[in-house]
Amino acid sequence: MQETVLSVSKSMPGFRYDSEKGSFKNWLMRLTSWRIADQFRKRERGVERGHGAAELSTDTPTIERVADPVGSNLEALWEKEWEANLMEAALDRIKRKVDPKHYQIFDLYVLKQWPVSKVARTLKVNRGRIYLIKHRIKHLIKREVLRLRTKPI
Repeated sequence: MQETVLSVSKSMPGFRYDSEKGSFKNWLMRLTSWRIADQFRKRERGVERGHGAAELSTDTPTIERVADPVGSNLEALWEKEWEANLMEAALDRIKRKVDPKHYQIFDLYVLKQWPVSKVARTLKVNRGRIYLIKHRIKHLIKREVLRLRTKPI
């Protein structure tokens, strides 16, 4: 993980997003898989140098026992986590832009899934206002997620 973060931080000063070359997300996933493969290769070389019997072993090398990321659910997991991070970033940005009481209503009703009657009673607001705030903030979040997808940070 540290190697990946170091690689990304070294690449960022000269980084220019070009959608023709692919998404930032896919580049980051490829970079991560390269770093993982590098670590396994380094470990394999260390084992070969440290133990003369390793050459005589009939065991399958460690790198070959690791499942191929393309054949696994890695991409699906990556996509799920990417979407969760996009949503988290969008929520954080919108939270700073909207009225704090409105965000609190949205948080209790949508994110914490309180019943509308409980939110109305607790915060002393009209039920219609809760629905209106939910609608407006969801719209802002959708726009922010779309913006983050098309123009990464």
